[in-house]
Amino acid sequence: MAETRDVLFEIGVEEMPSAPLMNAVKQLPKLISDGLDAAGLAHGEVRVVSTPRRLAALSTVSTETEAVHEVKRGPAAQIAFDADGNPTKAAEGFARKCGIAATELIRRVDTDGREYVFVEKDIPAAPAMPLLSRLFEDVIANLEWPNYRSQRWGSTHETFVRPIRWICALLGSEVIPVSYADVVSGNTTRGHRVLGPGEHVVSEPAVYEQVLEQAGVLSEERRRQVIADGIAKIEAERDGAHVDTPKKVLDEVVNLCEWPTVLVGVFDEEFLHVPHEIICESMLSNQRYFPIYDAQGELTREFVVVGNGRPENAATIIDGNERVVRARLYDAKFFYDEDLKVPLEEFRSRLASVAFQEKLGSVLQKSERMEDLALAIANAAHIGAHAASDAQRAAHLAKADLVSSAVVEFTSQQGVMGGYYAKAAGESDEVADAIRDHYRPRFAGDELPEGIAGCIVAVADKLDTVAGMFAIGEPPTGSKDPFALRRSAIGILNILRQRLQCGYEELVDAALANYAEQGIEFDLGATAAAVCGFIKGRMEQMARDEHIPADTVAAVSAGSVSSPVDYFALAHALQDARGNDPETFENLATAFARASHLADGSLGCEVDESSLETAELELLQATDAAREQTASALAAKDFAAVISALASLRAPIDRFFDDVMVMDDDPGVRENRLKLLNRFESVFTDIADMGALAKK
Repeated sequence: MAETRDVLFEIGVEEMPSAPLMNAVKQLPKLISDGLDAAGLAHGEVRVVSTPRRLAALSTVSTETEAVHEVKRGPAAQIAFDADGNPTKAAEGFARKCGIAATELIRRVDTDGREYVFVEKDIPAAPAMPLLSRLFEDVIANLEWPNYRSQRWGSTHETFVRPIRWICALLGSEVIPVSYADVVSGNTTRGHRVLGPGEHVVSEPAVYEQVLEQAGVLSEERRRQVIADGIAKIEAERDGAHVDTPKKVLDEVVNLCEWPTVLVGVFDEEFLHVPHEIICESMLSNQRYFPIYDAQGELTREFVVVGNGRPENAATIIDGNERVVRARLYDAKFFYDEDLKVPLEEFRSRLASVAFQEKLGSVLQKSERMEDLALAIANAAHIGAHAASDAQRAAHLAKADLVSSAVVEFTSQQGVMGGYYAKAAGESDEVADAIRDHYRPRFAGDELPEGIAGCIVAVADKLDTVAGMFAIGEPPTGSKDPFALRRSAIGILNILRQRLQCGYEELVDAALANYAEQGIEFDLGATAAAVCGFIKGRMEQMARDEHIPADTVAAVSAGSVSSPVDYFALAHALQDARGNDPETFENLATAFARASHLADGSLGCEVDESSLETAELELLQATDAAREQTASALAAKDFAAVISALASLRAPIDRFFDDVMVMDDDPGVRENRLKLLNRFESVFTDIADMGALAKK
């Protein structure tokens, strides 16, 4: 068996941005593993070590491939050779495919007793070194950099996300020859630019990380742990303090340094009077500083900065970062102070010059539609006059902050800043909070608006966009959803289900009516059906995401229960009942499917009771009783009782089909029995298509 050695492959570059570095870290193990497999080299797990200046892989590899005795069976001998023993085209083609002459083919009897032609080859073991050379050069060339333009350097045409400055490639203590764009591999790496500048010899892969650490470089795992420990210490020293470390920003900070030092800076007291959202966004987005909140959740003057220099220079590093953050926060404060001088109505009037969508008009027109739609939503949800008035006022002002200086600079704070400006202008807390929250939920798992007014405005905003895009014939496609209509539909459904507890169909009609009044031409009925179908499709997917089987979802969707809160309650009730008594529902579904197949809606449901046999009469009585029970249970929104009433029909419908010949020779008898099946089927019509649950 071949000897196994440690292998190291390091690409040294000028500082890479965090995003392409993290993307390359995901690609590298697969590229190397697949390449080793293809080369026939046995290997261990590939582990990646990365910093802004390097992308390295460590593993174990056999020093040579395994020797192989290869046997391939070809066509039968009588096909491969003619009567004179000369090779046929079949033999020549097989030989050519195997890389030998037809005269070298071997004839012998195989295990099935027939004679075939064979090719036998002895493939000797191949040394790993040249295979690794080609593999590593291919890996460099095949790394992909989506959304980033690769760069060229030197006199060649090869590219990489940043110029490559060194390559360290070792198999044991031997250098693996690798050449890429005038850079030739060796046994040296480079350390931290300040803490360990210059080249550092790596005698073998096993000491690679030790050499890096001595040169002021830590692996991604070690850097992340150092930062986490430093932040934990800061929080412990401040008794209940919390450092805000959004994952995206933390990942970027981890990949911006090679030797992290966790430090604390302080900004001026006056900036605490500015909304903390823009203060924090400025620090997180522009400087990658982490805000510190006290035990009560209030923003403090302190912030965490992760340095990448000498720890003994901490004071200088902190001072420099405090100067930078001071300048940034002065900008944020200036924007906020200037915005407070402008009335919200003035901001709102400026929306006339801001396009919402080319065919749908300006943002001011959207604001006007939202006002009208907010009242329609309040009526549908049976919201009181006070909350409805708050919602309409909030809808009136919701988009005003889009033209404010603070939101132009900090675009993610739209709505949030509008809430602050509304409070400063004397609007009620309910109105201000509704403006602040109306973009929620912004993503999966995001919180819903806190107040009822905010929920109404959020639905009005999202539904107006969905309805408008369908009205102009631009619904989302499989690869295109620029206005995030799917996310908007899910947000609408979550708010209607959890907070407003009303349906969406009449709201769609109201939203489309606003566009019709604006002068946009479209087929109102067809568009309303398309929008409702789109929203219902999202609701069905949400139900499947809640582990409701597809056939249960299909059954409930076939009924007329469409209000999200009722739809999900009915779906869960039906699934729970099926789980508790599967036999009853399987039999009922089969019987319903049979009844549905036989029923003839043109005959109506009026049954002549005088001619009914016992099984028919029992089904009629059970059907009428179930109709009353389901109607009462639906009115009380007791969906478990609804399903129980439907399940009670299992025994009488089974008995009916066992004892009664539906398609009787007598036309009168046959029609009466079909009317009875129509009557039975009608009990389910508004609830669920039980036939969808029948096993195909």
